[in-house]
Amino acid sequence: FAKQNVVKQSKIATHTDSQVAQATDSKNSLQNEAEPHSILLTQNQGKLNCIDLFCGCGGLSKGFLDAGYNVLLGIDFDDAALETFQKNHGSAKAVKLDLFNHDNISVITDYLKENNLELDVLIGGPPCQGFSIAGPRNKDDKRNRLYSAMVKLADRTKPKAVLLENVPGMLQTNGGIGAKRIVADFKEIGYTMIPKLLYAPDFGIPQIRKRVFFVGLRDNTRTFEFPSPILDKEHYITCEEAINDLPALEGIYGEEIQQYPCAPKSDYQRLMRSHSQEIHNHIGTIHDAKTLKFLAMIPEGKNYKALPKEYEGIYKYHEALTRYHSKKPSLTINTCHRSHFHYKYNRIPTVRESARLQSFPDDFIFYGTKAQQYRQVGNAVPPLLGKAIAEQLKKYLEQKDND
Repeated sequence: FAKQNVVKQSKIATHTDSQVAQATDSKNSLQNEAEPHSILLTQNQGKLNCIDLFCGCGGLSKGFLDAGYNVLLGIDFDDAALETFQKNHGSAKAVKLDLFNHDNISVITDYLKENNLELDVLIGGPPCQGFSIAGPRNKDDKRNRLYSAMVKLADRTKPKAVLLENVPGMLQTNGGIGAKRIVADFKEIGYTMIPKLLYAPDFGIPQIRKRVFFVGLRDNTRTFEFPSPILDKEHYITCEEAINDLPALEGIYGEEIQQYPCAPKSDYQRLMRSHSQEIHNHIGTIHDAKTLKFLAMIPEGKNYKALPKEYEGIYKYHEALTRYHSKKPSLTINTCHRSHFHYKYNRIPTVRESARLQSFPDDFIFYGTKAQQYRQVGNAVPPLLGKAIAEQLKKYLEQKDND
């Protein structure tokens, strides 16, 4: 969808003729597909409609889809991520739009109007590099203001609820100025945003990942209460429980499509494999001799600091050569995919292993180059975490509809 119907442009921060062409092509594509989509939407009557801004590959909206919502659109600017979104979200449409340019919001509102659709929930994870600990923090990074596209769209469509996901730095950097801006801007248009830091292992995700979620109900006297954890520390899903049923791929790349070498060995594996008969995105990496030599010296759960003293000073990055621990959740899945290694094998985790650790089921297939696939997985909200929030939010929205 994105590759066929969207005009590419080299710059996204300025309003140019190519942007107009891009937005026009996106609008025309939605118009051309409006009739068959309307038929599908008729079949989804009774479900809550949601749109995912800054959707990436669609981890958050996958959670909402699995919670019984009707996902209408996924909006992003990354072609590979949009292809992945399009092929994994049923009747939802992937649309390439530059959301630095708020004029493009009309593409979305026009689509809703032309199809006589009401938006119930607006969800999204706007870029957050200026607040992330994974890179240099800059509260003035222009990407920090991309959330304002969500404010604009919410103001024009008046959804019942808004969900915004971001990094913990949003609450911490410069006295939490980013979070305060979000709360204030949404309050002006009738949403009381409640922020909360959620820890992924508490919700059955085998990965140490903290993210802040803002949830706001429109013109509502009730305050949203986030879902409670379902697991305690002693029962967190471990790396081993998540991925030890996948082929080893030690010293080989493997095939594009592979068979499972064994039956599921844990409840989590059964869940991930429940709709899949084969393995995709499980391509190994063969490292150079130096990396393999050092990895062989590092036990699980340790990093470059475990190397013999004669190798001190070779690595400076604090997570270099970090090997996962089989009996613990993984470290936070990132987009660079070069510093974390399998707890047993001397290689980095595959895209599929990383996806498992993010709680993407095995029938969710990633598209693009291998590097693009890693980036999609690392940028995503774990679907199981999205689903937990979606199910909790539905209780409030259905109760309001019944009042």
